[in-house]
Amino acid sequence: MDARVELMVRYAGGFWPEVIDSADGAWLTTTEGRRVLDFTSGQICATIGHGHPRIREAVERSLRDVVHLNSRMLSTPVLDLAERLVGVLPEGLDRTMFVSTGGEANEVALRMAKLATGGFEVLALTRSWHGMTAGSQALTFSGGRRGHGPTPPGIFALPAPYAYRCPVRHCAGTCDTTCLEVGFELYDQQSVGAPAAVIAEPVLSAGGVLVPPPGYFARLVELAHERSLLVVLDEAQTGFGRLGAMFAMDLFGVTPDLVTLSKTLGGGLPIGAVATTAGIERAAYDAGLFYYTSHQSDPLPAAAALAVLEVVEEEDLAARARERGERLGGHLRKLAERHKEIGEVRGMGLLWGVELVRDRDTREPAVEFGDEVTRRCETAGLCMNVVRGDRSGLSSCLRIAPPLTVTDDEIDTAAEILDEALTGAKKG
Repeated sequence: MDARVELMVRYAGGFWPEVIDSADGAWLTTTEGRRVLDFTSGQICATIGHGHPRIREAVERSLRDVVHLNSRMLSTPVLDLAERLVGVLPEGLDRTMFVSTGGEANEVALRMAKLATGGFEVLALTRSWHGMTAGSQALTFSGGRRGHGPTPPGIFALPAPYAYRCPVRHCAGTCDTTCLEVGFELYDQQSVGAPAAVIAEPVLSAGGVLVPPPGYFARLVELAHERSLLVVLDEAQTGFGRLGAMFAMDLFGVTPDLVTLSKTLGGGLPIGAVATTAGIERAAYDAGLFYYTSHQSDPLPAAAALAVLEVVEEEDLAARARERGERLGGHLRKLAERHKEIGEVRGMGLLWGVELVRDRDTREPAVEFGDEVTRRCETAGLCMNVVRGDRSGLSSCLRIAPPLTVTDDEIDTAAEILDEALTGAKKG
């Protein structure tokens, strides 16, 4: 490893053991010339692969025209993106704002919800991930909560739909949404009468790729609206084709009051967005909405995001994610038949989780085994990561999310490497 790594502040455990020199499609190349298959899509941001020519063209064009402006100034790329984005969102979500990250987008959404409702109470699912800024971190229950001081008041947790490890000790393999009913009943008993919003990821990625049962989100919307809570869907990791549709809300048949977008929108460049209705925008603005940052409505990332959206639509990458996802899921289910350390395989499109256990009967998490599998994959040229529940050890789940442009051969190669890593980790 380059000795200059000592100059870096450590922020999430150790760094990857090699320096990356270049990236193309689903592949990374290290400074030593080693090729690594990237099945994390960067930070699940390289939607259409690394170094896509359409993104490169958009960035080069923006470098010639305009990169950055005063945040009160709007540019053609920003307005073009707003028009294209509103065109693919469900009807009614026709007001949008562009910021730098998903955490920021969630901050904006929650500020708007609080202003529009006059309340301050916000509910989020356990095992969620909504960002690292103060407000969004308070609603992130999958990790990073300890040691940073108190979170804002008015935060409530809803048990996640995690049937494999049912949080209310009720379900045995199939969630029947009892957890949702219980969560809202607990909120009713704790609320001081200031409802604002409930925020949720359609599939909880950092929480272990938890896929909700049919009807879950329809019921969530119903329960929220009964309590005058606005619904915010955080589609940072599920938007723009990853689950096999343009948005997860299309698959689940719901339209939220606000939706936040980020990772999959920028194709590797930092951009986040919040979209909402004209009525909520007006109510928040009239109540004094103030959100103003240095890189709000920046032209360059907007140009890149527009290129991503065009490629996803023109090449129908949502359909491709469904097809490639079936191939990937098939491989993973076959691995589960061969390796008893795989307790459950779950996922949609090109977002999959492989839960590792020490024993299928007790379902005790195989934390050290998961670390060893990940290390062996890295050594063999496959980049994946292990996600865990809060207070590491509640689960150990491999998260797999290749670019939507991944090929059949690349999926087959990844499955072979994972198979060898599982076998080697058992022997080790």
